[in-house]
Amino acid sequence: MTGKERREQLLDIGRTLFAERGLDGTSVEEIASAAGVSKPVVYEHFGGKEGLYAVVVDREFEKLLRLITESLNSATHYRGKLEKAALALLEYIEGNPDGFRILVRDSHGGTGTGSYASLLSEIAGEVEYILAQEFDRHDYDDKFAPLYAQSLVGMVAMTGQWWLDVRKPRREEVAAHIVNLAWNGISGLEPRPSLDPRQRRKEMERQEKRAEKAAAKAEKAEEKAAAKAEKAQRKVRGEDDAEPQEG
Repeated sequence: MTGKERREQLLDIGRTLFAERGLDGTSVEEIASAAGVSKPVVYEHFGGKEGLYAVVVDREFEKLLRLITESLNSATHYRGKLEKAALALLEYIEGNPDGFRILVRDSHGGTGTGSYASLLSEIAGEVEYILAQEFDRHDYDDKFAPLYAQSLVGMVAMTGQWWLDVRKPRREEVAAHIVNLAWNGISGLEPRPSLDPRQRRKEMERQEKRAEKAAAKAEKAEEKAAAKAEKAQRKVRGEDDAEPQEG
C-alpha cells in the first residue's frame, strides 16, 4: 500500500470511528488497530488523532459547502435555488451520514478547524447575497436580508439533522415540504408540494377546479335556501290573507 493509499485508509477509518464515538471517545490505538498498522504510522501521517480529525472535518466541511454553493448558483429562479440547496443537503446526508454526524458536533477546540455552525454561517452568507439582490429588485429593505438568510438556512439545517436519524419521508419529499413552508408560508401551504414544476401546475389546476366546484355548490345551496325561505314567506302571507276579518 502506498503512502497516499495508507493516508486515505486512515481517513476512512477515522471518519467511521469519529462519527460513532466522537474525538474524545476515539483513541489512536483503535484507529491503528482497525487499519492493521502500528500507532507510529498514524502519528507519521497526521501527528495524532487530532490531526486526523482535523483533516476529516475539513474535507467534509469543504464538500458540503461546495455542494450547497453549486446548488445555489445552478438555478436562476429563487424557488429553484432553495429547492436545489435543500436537496443538496439531504443528498449529502444520505450519502455521507458519518461525515454529517461529525460536522454537526462542534469541532474540537484544539483542531483549528471549522464547525458546523461556521459552515452554516458561510452558507447563510451566500444566501444573504442572493436575497439582497432579490430584495433590491422588489424594493424591499435589504437590511433584513441577513435575518431571512439565517432563518432559511436554519430551517433547512435543523430539518437535515432530524432527517439524519428518521430518514422518512424520502429526501425529495422532505425538500419539497421545506420549500413549501419557506416559499408559501403557513397560510399558503400547498396540499401536495413537489419539486417538479409541472406537478405543481397540475396540482394548482386541480385546486382551482375543486374551488370552482365548491363555490358552485355553495351558490346552489344559497339559492336553494333562499327559495325555501321565499316559499315559507309566501305561505305565511297566504295564511294571513285567509284570516277572517273582524267586524
